[in-house]
Amino acid sequence: MARRAALVATGAVLARGALSAALAVADRPGAERWRRTNYAGRPLTLLGGPALAAAATVSAAAGAPAGWAPAAALVGTVSGVVGGYDDQAGARADQARDKGLAGHLAALRAGRVSAGAVKVAGLGAAGLAAGLLTRSGRGSSSSRAGGVADVVLTTGLVAGTANLVNLLDLRPGRAAKAGALLALPLLAGPAGGLAAGPLGACLAVLPTDLDERIMLGDCGANALGAVLGLRLAAGRRRSGRVAALGVVTALTLASEKVSFTRVIESTPGLRELDRLGRRNA
Repeated sequence: MARRAALVATGAVLARGALSAALAVADRPGAERWRRTNYAGRPLTLLGGPALAAAATVSAAAGAPAGWAPAAALVGTVSGVVGGYDDQAGARADQARDKGLAGHLAALRAGRVSAGAVKVAGLGAAGLAAGLLTRSGRGSSSSRAGGVADVVLTTGLVAGTANLVNLLDLRPGRAAKAGALLALPLLAGPAGGLAAGPLGACLAVLPTDLDERIMLGDCGANALGAVLGLRLAAGRRRSGRVAALGVVTALTLASEKVSFTRVIESTPGLRELDRLGRRNA
């Protein structure tokens, strides 16, 4: 437990340091492309995303069990990079229609490759690479079929969780709260160190996120979700990983038809948790 607590503290320190550096340059020339207006019309910066991505990735790799550190570094870095690309390219006027899975598919049918499609491909590639990197470390995957199943599950959990956390980044603090709530139970078990640093990083950026000075954006939310997805993939029981992927997939598909914000606002408990610490709109 002492090591997990130290990793939580490490993630928090890294995140606060990176966030301070990000805020220091947020108003300088050249940082305009990271500026956005949120749902309430308040100006903020997306530079909190790279700060969280860096802290979550480094601390997850530091806490990873034997053989998993390269995968943690890979999924966090790639997810952050392709998320940052989508933050920039996806803001262009010609990308306005290319939102959600349906929008990306429509763009492909029209002969265009949306920024979101590039991001999805990057997340999938990162998840696949992580599955291949960690396959040999699973004693339960002695058969070829078992090894393939583990790679598929890792790919889906990394890419799917990265996307799911990003889908929640529509209100101040929502994605960071979700990341912290997911990380807490994942602290248990031999691979719990993977989630400890990201938990600390979430808690460290949360006050500034709630104060509407930053937004995590695709960069921060994707990287956070990817390392937490890798922790889900590190679970010992394959049945548990299958169940986790089923939940992630179901929620992702539901998001194409149902507004998460509307569901949260209409659900007692979730509504109060979502608004906790937020400024009045």
